[in-house]
Amino acid sequence: MTQFVLALIIALVASACGGDSGGGNPNDPSQVSIQFSTVDLVVGTGATAANGNTATVAYSLWLYNPAGADNKGTFKESGTFSFRLGSGGVIPGFDQGVNGMRVGGKRRINVPSNLAYGAQPPQGSGIPVNAALVFEVELQSLTQ
Repeated sequence: MTQFVLALIIALVASACGGDSGGGNPNDPSQVSIQFSTVDLVVGTGATAANGNTATVAYSLWLYNPAGADNKGTFKESGTFSFRLGSGGVIPGFDQGVNGMRVGGKRRINVPSNLAYGAQPPQGSGIPVNAALVFEVELQSLTQ
């Protein structure tokens, strides 16, 4: 009986110490599988963003956390930048989330890992492998 209990303890300790071949922490709430979704917080009144436009946006980024307010977990960064919609210059979920916005609008975008960085987040970003993300984006301007 003592050998059985010892074997059971060793097996439990071994399974708790390893076994995560995916490179992420399965207990990290940002690694929950989510669906892509958008919510307009403010509907803009300007031109509508479409593929081929250059969009200038202000954004804030959080790790997804289902227990957080608005599913926001750890804040990562914010800033302003421009990119051409549909050109592949940003992660697919960001591109899809901005498409259809109107200038002056603000949108929350929930991005699953497969439309974000997946297994290869930017080095030094602090974004975990396979993390789901939450963006809040304000569309400031569009050009052709």
